[in-house]
Amino acid sequence: MEQSRKKRALITGITGQDGSYLAELLLEKGYEVRGVVRRASSFNTKRIDHLYANPDFDLFYGDLTDHASMAKIIGEFKPDEIYNLAAMSQVGISFEVPVYALATNTLGALNILEYIREHSPKTKFYQASSSEMFGAPKSQPPFNEGSDMRPQSPYGVSKLAAFHLVRNYREGYGLFATTGILFNHESPRRGENFVTRKITRGIAAILTGKATELRLGNIDAVRDWGHSKDYVKAIYLIMQQPESGEYVVATGDAHSVKEALEYCFGLAGLDWQKHVVIDQKYFRPNEVPYLQGDSSKIRALGWQPEYNWQSTLKEMLEQDIKEIGEDPSLYIKTSRPIEIK
Repeated sequence: MEQSRKKRALITGITGQDGSYLAELLLEKGYEVRGVVRRASSFNTKRIDHLYANPDFDLFYGDLTDHASMAKIIGEFKPDEIYNLAAMSQVGISFEVPVYALATNTLGALNILEYIREHSPKTKFYQASSSEMFGAPKSQPPFNEGSDMRPQSPYGVSKLAAFHLVRNYREGYGLFATTGILFNHESPRRGENFVTRKITRGIAAILTGKATELRLGNIDAVRDWGHSKDYVKAIYLIMQQPESGEYVVATGDAHSVKEALEYCFGLAGLDWQKHVVIDQKYFRPNEVPYLQGDSSKIRALGWQPEYNWQSTLKEMLEQDIKEIGEDPSLYIKTSRPIEIK
């Protein structure tokens, strides 16, 4: 009797924070995992280098915007599940490279959906959507799956276009094409040009004498912050449902960038107002003032975050101090309470 093979998962965007945590989770669950990476002149696999020791893990070189490239990868690996996490994911930068943002975030999803439709209709597909799709709607937060969407950036527009494509392929062709609308989620693996990581890296540099100031844009923006580890568990749960659909993933607890500054600088016993410089360079043409999610639908399936915004930021700050080569306990002098909600 032939032994049944392990389930196979293909992850685009595997070198990002979500891709790396998701790969770890799926390998723990006994999957064969392959990631898609773009060729670069320098290695950018720091977040996943530790996975190479696992025989069920490997990578393909590919390009989301090249249909032939993705068709070759999917046809060769024959995945049971495809997680499309790859994106031009920095909102501010999307204003500078709008064509690239639209091509990567929208055409990339379409290329995969078209291959599945034509050649592999039983393959499950997950699309990483974003709270930036809500933008500045007429409806008031918290936002759920049925809320009005008025994106305020090329990034948000590209994600909304992909969101509707997934819905079209699900309803028109009967594919298992599902979407997670993830609100802001952070971790020590967060990209260095995102505001939370800028804050924690900036504080680490100030504490160790490598910098004296931190330059930021709109600190009045309010966001619903969670932890990537919690959110990839939600992604996996979404893909295991009997039917595909759309799910908001959020903590439901929203705070301003200013509050994040106060908390993180407070952990280090510093006054943020003595170090933070507001720089117009970092303001966007269109601002999204307030994002807060209503994740009732996925919570009804049993998902519950283990981290909140404070515990997430504290972990990030400690890790950034470690990466400078210092002991966090020497610098984080206060033990402010962290309430898990």
